[in-house]
Parts: sequence; structure tokens; C-alpha cells
Amino acid sequence: MRYLFEEYAFDTERRELRRGPDMIPTTPQVFDLLHYLIRNRDRVVSKDDLIKAIWNGRSVSDAALTTRLNSVRSAIGDSGEEQRFIKTLPRKGFRFVGVVREVTELNEAVSSNGVVQTTTPAAGLSDKPAIAVMPFENMSADPEQAYFADGLVDDIITALSRFRAFFVIARNSSFTYKGKVVDIRQVGHELGVRYVLEGSVRKAGSQLRINAQLIDVATGGHLWADRFDGALGDIFDLQNRVAQQVVGAIAPEVDRAEIERAIGERIGKIDAVTAYYRGLPLIFYPTTPENNETAARCFEQAIALDPSFTPAYGGAAACIGWRRANNWCGDIAGDNARVLGFAERLKELRTNDALVGFLLFWFALDFHGGIDIIERAIRTNPSHAPALHYRGLIRGWQGESDAAIADLELAMRLSPRDPASYQAMLGLALAHHNAGRHAKAGEWTDKAVRAFPPAFYVGIAQAILCYNGAERLEDARRLMAAGLRLSPGSRQSTFAAPHLSPKLRAELFEAMTKAGLPE
Repeated sequence: MRYLFEEYAFDTERRELRRGPDMIPTTPQVFDLLHYLIRNRDRVVSKDDLIKAIWNGRSVSDAALTTRLNSVRSAIGDSGEEQRFIKTLPRKGFRFVGVVREVTELNEAVSSNGVVQTTTPAAGLSDKPAIAVMPFENMSADPEQAYFADGLVDDIITALSRFRAFFVIARNSSFTYKGKVVDIRQVGHELGVRYVLEGSVRKAGSQLRINAQLIDVATGGHLWADRFDGALGDIFDLQNRVAQQVVGAIAPEVDRAEIERAIGERIGKIDAVTAYYRGLPLIFYPTTPENNETAARCFEQAIALDPSFTPAYGGAAACIGWRRANNWCGDIAGDNARVLGFAERLKELRTNDALVGFLLFWFALDFHGGIDIIERAIRTNPSHAPALHYRGLIRGWQGESDAAIADLELAMRLSPRDPASYQAMLGLALAHHNAGRHAKAGEWTDKAVRAFPPAFYVGIAQAILCYNGAERLEDARRLMAAGLRLSPGSRQSTFAAPHLSPKLRAELFEAMTKAGLPE
């Protein structure tokens, strides 16, 4: 079991305490005392409880107990005066009060109330301030304005992510709370963040009102709150002001010019933004070709309304990717040309979309160009989970292990509740397969398969490869049957996987054949 709190990772199996990458030496008794306090953090533990658990009931002086507690506090950067993690309650006992996430061997984080959430594997916490931006509430009578509110939040996330002092949870995870009544502290537990930004948007005619508040998860207290009024035409100025205020509230010492550079200038038209967010939910978990085509029409509409609105190009590219991933009918040559066109257009706009780069690589149209786009996206925005995710997948496809795992673990840390996390899990399975850790690869494949969307043929093929490596042929055959139901025309003679290294391509063909791919 690993316990994560702020920048610390406490591993009970390895008996290690780390602060970021650094090991913190502890004596066995100090380690056991910290373990007991964390494990029993849901209650106040008495002096007698500690003596019974740590000293087996032997007589221990108050001075000796105080000395050990001070050693524990010192190891985790706490003190008797500050009591940031370990609180002393006079005449009652002691309690560990830090926000803790539990990570099991299979990398399932358990929040303090016992709710299990999929999280990052052994990535540890960042020493940067971690923040989640929740979906803003639509206070207008028109439900159509929910798309507008989503667009506002997405831009705030992007602005904060570009600021290198922050560790920002990806949109895919924070938006899993949309429409739900949530407890901010629970959100903090589940996403592993110190701060949560929430708010509301009200639109009346051409006038807007944005209310926002920044909350400290540990205390539940408000660090900052403000109201922003303006005209519809000023929306991008308004959202930049919101992002700037949040940055200033968390890190007031940051130079204003650096904040403004991180936020940058945002250009877009409201109708295009609305069309984009109308299509976006349909590509998170596309169940049918029809849903995919509906989303594609929304993104194409957004591009037509505003050719400078760059996110729409990534959305349209995603629809092409899903078509290819499931062997749905489409014009392969036309799709390839379309993706190349998106890349050229984004280059003209002097921006990057990691998904477009990923598809350039995947379709084997431009391997080096695709990687270059993804690398530029990461340099621009180090907290961009999808870009790290895509780079990790590509590294795995090319036979790498450790580098792929590092990217994918960080992507899952940035987006612990991502509906598309099954792709990162599958990437981790392949990375462990590359390293010869076939049992671990099988475990990650199990997790990915349980989360698969109804239509994901390319993922099924990769899972078959990992199951075959783990000598789990029955599981591979079961998936092959499911894959043939999705793509009944698949044959050995039409097999192609140009995105894989030659070694993996040969292994995949062998695995698919063993699992029952027809000749």
C-alpha cells in the first residue's frame, strides 16, 4: 500500500518514505508510528493506543513518546507548532489530518470514505500547487448555454496549464463531476489536489456574469472569490481575467508579466465554441458510427464558423481516429489528407494540437512531424495530459518501456478520473510487455479491458498481444471473438499495423493468429 499526501509518498511494502524523488531516512519505530497514524487517520488515537501498537504495551515515558512524534513530524516537514499533518488534541490524543490518497498494487486510489477511484500508478504527487477547475454551473434559463459555460471552463484550464508553476487536473477528469452535487473535500481526495476552482455563468441577452471562487481543500476555506461582468463580445477578456486572478491568488509573488505570457491571447467566436462543445461529449466514449459522424459535423461546423478556433481541428481529427480505430467505413486516403491539412492549418495558426500530431504518427503519414507536434505541445503546456498520453503510447508502440511508463503515469496523475483512461492503461500494459514483465502487462490489460468502450477494435488487438505475451490464450481468444463481431471483415491477409515497431508488429500478427484471426 502507498499513501500519498502533498508531495510525500509513504510505501508500506517497501518501507520507504519519499518527498518527490528524494528518499527520507526513518528509523523502524518512526516509520511504524507514522504508518499507524495514517492508517487510523479517521479517528483520534490515544497515547495508550500508540504504546500498545508500537511498543507492544511496554512502559514508555511521555518524553520518549514526544521525541518519537517529533521525529515523525520532522520527517514529513511538520512541527509541534505548525501541526500541519499531525494534530495534538490535549488530553485526547493525536490525529493525522493531512489529505491522503491510498494507492494499492493495482493502482486504485481509495479516498478516506472508502470510495475507489482509478488513479495514477506510483507517480507520486507533484510539489507544484495542484488545482482542479470544476464545471461551472449554468445559471441561465437556456440549457444551450451549458456549452458556453463548458467552453469558459476549458479555456481557464488551458490558461492555468500553460503556467508552469501549477499542476492542473485535466478537463476529462474534472468534468466527470458535471451535474452532480459534490463535496469539495471529497473532490480534493479523489483528484489529489490542494485547490478547487468552482463558479457559475449567467447570460442574459448580450450581458454576462461570471462568479468564481477558489477553495483550499484542506480547510474548506475560500482563498479568493470575485464576480466578473461584461458583454458577450468581451468573453475572452473575461476568462483571461478569471485565470489571472486565480494564478495571483495561489502564487501572489509571481510576476504579472509572466502571468500574462502564460495566459496568452485567445481568439474565437461564440457560435464556434458552442458547436465544438456540442460535439465533444460524443467522442469521449463513441458507441456507434452515427454518434461519431454527429460529432464530426459539429466540429466541421465550428471550423466553418471560425477557421481560427484551433480546438475544433483536434475534435475533427479525433473523429477520423475513431473511424480508423474501429474499421468503420470511411475514405482512408481522404482522411489521411484531411489530417495533413489540419496539421498545416495549425502550423499557419502557430499553435499545436497533440491529437493531430498523434494521428499523423498513427496513420504513418509523417512519423517525425507527428512527434514534433506533440513535443511542441508539451513544451508549451507541461500539464497537458493528452499530449503526455499520446507520447507515452507512441513510445510504447516503438518498443520503449521506462519512458513510456513515465509519460503515461504522469498523464494519469494529471487526469485520474479520465473516461479515456483505458487507453493509458493499455499503453502501460504494452510498456510492461516491452520490458518482459508479462504478468504485470496482463494485470494492466485486465484493468483496461474492464473499462473499454463498446467499440474499440484497435484496443482489442493490443490487448490480445499483451494476453498472448502473458500466456493467457483463452483471454486472447475471447477478445478476438469480440473483435470479429466489431469488424467481421478482419483477416490475416489484410492485417496492418504500421505504427508499431517491426518487432511488435510481428508479435501482434502472431498473437492475433493464435487467437483466431481468420486467414
